[in-house]
Amino acid sequence: MPINLDEAIGAELPAVEFSWSSSDVQLYHLGLGAGADPLDQRELRYLVDDTPQVLPTFGNVAQSFHMTSAPTVKFPGIDIELSRVLHASEAITVPGPIPPSGTGRAVTRFTDIWDKGKAAVIWSETTVTTPEGDPLWTQKRSIFARGEGGFGGERGPSTSAEPPDRAPDVELSIPTLPQQALLYRLCGDRNPLHSDPEFAAAAGFPTPILHGLCTYGIGAKALVDEFLDGDVTRVSSYGARFAGVLFPGETLTARVWKDGGTLVAVLTAPDRDDAVVLSGVELVST
Repeated sequence: MPINLDEAIGAELPAVEFSWSSSDVQLYHLGLGAGADPLDQRELRYLVDDTPQVLPTFGNVAQSFHMTSAPTVKFPGIDIELSRVLHASEAITVPGPIPPSGTGRAVTRFTDIWDKGKAAVIWSETTVTTPEGDPLWTQKRSIFARGEGGFGGERGPSTSAEPPDRAPDVELSIPTLPQQALLYRLCGDRNPLHSDPEFAAAAGFPTPILHGLCTYGIGAKALVDEFLDGDVTRVSSYGARFAGVLFPGETLTARVWKDGGTLVAVLTAPDRDDAVVLSGVELVST
């Protein structure tokens, strides 16, 4: 079904109330690779019972954490086959630390849809508050829908971003596990692209790929651990664009530039000619 701009732009989905527990937070952190050194007290802060510190990127997945079926892309004015959709970007802003357990009320609205000719880019914003209305976090995301362009919308601005024109301040090596996607999918993203070899092949990939949000969270954790002494409470916002894929078991290289309280990074797969996996990575700290 073609995208209906009049119906889609500004559409607000019904509010969704959801809850999470400290066990959910622990599983999420394990899905990102936390605890690789089980004797490191900084690592254990992510995994302690009842009161783990919460990486802000948990907010990007908290609402869908307990999903056990593959997602759909059916919203007002939007109806797209899942196999055509790729995650394009994600960002989160937090006014304070996310509690290790709680209840949130999420309201999502569609803010922009860009017509790229052969594809559409769909932007949404989700505001999450406590049931009493206190702010918890705001997330923004975009998805890239192949074959869904040509509906007569505006092309939109370019989202490409170049890193600073100088050598990075720090270069990090971040390993991932061969079973990383199978573990991370327990965090609620059951898209078979990340677990079913036949589905991945049909989508044009040689093997299942790692969830973009897993790579996104891995990047956030690496920056927090390296530059903020593992203290998640210092993060005020984090975002990235999904520029390529990572296969479970590959090692990431993060090239990082410091600009005051902002960290800018590019994450690549060095074993595949430094193919860019995440671009426009930006973490703002207090």
